[in-house]
Amino acid sequence: MANFSDLNPFAKREAHSPTSITTYKVLTLLSWVLSVVTTVYYDFHSPHDGHLIRRTIWGQNYAHPSGFTQNATITSIYWLVLFILQGGYIGHLFFNDSSTVNAAASVGSHFIFNNLLHFGWVMLFVRSHFVWSEILLIINFINLTSLYFRHSAYPKGIHMPAVSGPLAWTFVALYWNGAIMVPAQHSFVARIFANVFIWSILVYGMFFIVTYKDYTMGFNLSVLAASVGVAQFFDRVIAFQWIFAFTIMAVLFVFTLVVAVPAWTGKEVSWGRRQTQPDAERAPLLNDN
Repeated sequence: MANFSDLNPFAKREAHSPTSITTYKVLTLLSWVLSVVTTVYYDFHSPHDGHLIRRTIWGQNYAHPSGFTQNATITSIYWLVLFILQGGYIGHLFFNDSSTVNAAASVGSHFIFNNLLHFGWVMLFVRSHFVWSEILLIINFINLTSLYFRHSAYPKGIHMPAVSGPLAWTFVALYWNGAIMVPAQHSFVARIFANVFIWSILVYGMFFIVTYKDYTMGFNLSVLAASVGVAQFFDRVIAFQWIFAFTIMAVLFVFTLVVAVPAWTGKEVSWGRRQTQPDAERAPLLNDN
């Protein structure tokens, strides 16, 4: 078991060798560049290979209207900001402080895997291989969920770009891609299912806000809920979906502020029960280093 742990890139380690750090620097940077370039390119260009219908990312989004269709502008801004923050995360690997470097390297394997899976998802999605792209999203959701629960106590500069940002997106993308994958996604039955399942965004976000006091997950999901709400409003004004989406956005944003403001001022929300001291495992974002 010890030998397997040494070989397992996803094993939790307190420290990393200089060789491992160098490897993480190279692979993290290369996989991030691959993810960024692929996403930006297919935002504006359709693929020229493949035998199925080929569109840009947002061409697919609007060609298959569903209860989880997103607004291209809002989600693109989300990804632009996330990519910039991920560049900041990669910079942590080049710090002189060993504790910061080890923290960044600890999430490196999951982050590299996330970038590769995101690259694969884009390549399949724009070529209309929606079943396979959904499978990659499921795998990445497992990858990022494992990352979150095993490495939830790192500073915001690592947690937000490498953990909560990609995880929030992947969760919402599971519904978006899944809705496109099923036939007759704009039918009455599909809209009813969408009206029900959109509330899982609220439940999912509140879980992290209440349990882990993670305001970054609340904010990320509120932005993505707003993206769904705007797209649904312009698609069908007389409908419940955009009302539900904006309600979810508002609730998540309010609770995000309830947790974030005390954290920024050095306090902690107790949710009605007394705590003598912050628990590092349940309040991952209290460390502002």
